[in-house]
Amino acid sequence: MEHQRRADLMLLLATSFWGISNCLTAICLRDMQPLTLNAFRFLTAFIVLGLVFHKNVFHASRETVKYSIVVGLSLVVVYTSVTYGVIYTSVSNAGFICALSVVTTPILEFIVYRKKPEKKFGVSMILCLIGLALMTLNETLKPAFGDIICLFAAVFYSVDLMVTEKAVANEKVDPLALGVCDLAVVGVVMLMLSVFLETPALPGTAKVWAAALFLGIVCSGVCLVIQSVYQKHTTASRASLIFTLEPVFSAIFAYFLLNERIGIKGYIGAALMLTSLVLVEVDVGALFKRNKKKAD
Repeated sequence: MEHQRRADLMLLLATSFWGISNCLTAICLRDMQPLTLNAFRFLTAFIVLGLVFHKNVFHASRETVKYSIVVGLSLVVVYTSVTYGVIYTSVSNAGFICALSVVTTPILEFIVYRKKPEKKFGVSMILCLIGLALMTLNETLKPAFGDIICLFAAVFYSVDLMVTEKAVANEKVDPLALGVCDLAVVGVVMLMLSVFLETPALPGTAKVWAAALFLGIVCSGVCLVIQSVYQKHTTASRASLIFTLEPVFSAIFAYFLLNERIGIKGYIGAALMLTSLVLVEVDVGALFKRNKKKAD
């Protein structure tokens, strides 16, 4: 239980950094094209962390490389969807829609593994969906084009979580090497796509350089390594629920950094998502029993 709690806290730290990543992405897109930006951030992350953990990378097993390719390809879809989604919708909406992995992960686990989710997951999912609806749907109940793009990120992020959970459970897989090799796969694929579909160029201003480097080293590099190392001490479903906090952090950073407002309806949705996370993370039944014993 202590290992799981520590893992949940580390994943929460990574989530806070991912929360600011959407704001930094919006800033970088003023100077850089989407695929080029992703290639830059992931290759930068791989170079830095590859140097730090070079022994792990050089001694990576065949299983580690195999899983890193699968995880990396799923992350290509995730980050391509998120980056294009930010162009066609608000930063807050992009963050909240990507958090739909809290719903898609248990569903995919049931389809693939026949793993039934806990009963309280159902309540959490309902609260999460209501919160997401309040965030994304307008008066005509129609989402923006960017909202639809971001749905792909949610689905493939669930794939990433499930494959990572299976990978780190394998004794032949080095979690650190997995996290670093993921970066290489995403960076190389994004670079190839950018060469064919865009005109690659480096950041043009100091502000964009700073944002792009933070995206690469911290948001992409450090956070993905944290996920790979600590997810072995928790489950994919719990991890996906922790990651629902990403849009909350995203909305907070967008408020202060981009002067973006989501309105009363949006803040109510954020509160509902926070409630769904607390409901899963806290054993309410045990808490009541403990209080009852103290009262007796």
